[in-house]
Amino acid sequence: MTENLVIVPTYNEKDNTENIIRKVFSLPVGFDLLIIDDNSPDGTREIVKSLQKEFPDRLHLMERPGKLGLGTAYIAGFKWALQKQYAHICEMDADFSHNPDDLVLLHRACTVDGADLAIGSRYISGVNVVNWPMGRVIMSYYASAYVRFVTGMPVRDTTAGFKCYTKKVLQTIDLEKIKMKGYAFQIEMKFTTWKMGFKIIEVPIIFTERKLGSSKMSGGIFNEAVWGVIKMKVGSWFKKYK
Repeated sequence: MTENLVIVPTYNEKDNTENIIRKVFSLPVGFDLLIIDDNSPDGTREIVKSLQKEFPDRLHLMERPGKLGLGTAYIAGFKWALQKQYAHICEMDADFSHNPDDLVLLHRACTVDGADLAIGSRYISGVNVVNWPMGRVIMSYYASAYVRFVTGMPVRDTTAGFKCYTKKVLQTIDLEKIKMKGYAFQIEMKFTTWKMGFKIIEVPIIFTERKLGSSKMSGGIFNEAVWGVIKMKVGSWFKKYK
C-alpha cells in the first residue's frame, strides 16, 4: 500500500482498463488504484479481477449493482479511501482523456506547493483540448465561465474531473451533503472546498478525447450543471462553512 490512491469509475471500459492500470503502476510516484465499476456488461470487472492477482496489494475493485451516477461513485470511493487512511486521493477518467503522467504533477502540487486540492486544468493556460469538435470546446469553456460567474469561485476549469485531494479536505467536507450526482458533482466539490477556505491550485494539462470506447456525456448532465449551480449558490447563503 502506498500513501496515494487514484479512484477510477468505470462503465464499459474493457478497451482501456488494462492499459490504464498498467500505466498508473508504472509511474515514478507510487499510486494505488481503486476501480469502481457500475456492473459493466462488457467484462471490465473481469479484467480488473485478473490483474488483481498481479497487483494484489495495490489494485482494488468496488462493484456496484448498476449505473448510480458519477458523484455517488466518487463519494463511495472517498469514504473507502478515508477508511484506509490514504494521504492523497485522486480522481481520473478511465479512457486516457486524462494523461496518467499528469498524476505526478497533481501530487507535486499538493506535496510541494501546498495545495489542498490540485486540479488538472484545461483552461488555466489557454484552451488545451485535443480532438474535440469546436462546438463542444466552446460549450465546455463557457460552462466553466458560467459557473465562475454564478459562484464567484476563482477556478478556470470548474467542471474538471482530474483532481488530487488531500485527506484533510475530504475529512472536513460532509460527503453526505453533496447533492449532485452527475458531472455537476465536480463543481459542487470544488465550490465546497473553496468555501471552506482550502488552498486550490490549477495545474495545466492537455485533455485528449478518448480513442476507445464511448463517451458518457448527455443533455441531462448539462441541465443538471446549469440549474444545479444556481441552486447550489443560493443554498450557500444559508450554510455555515467551517
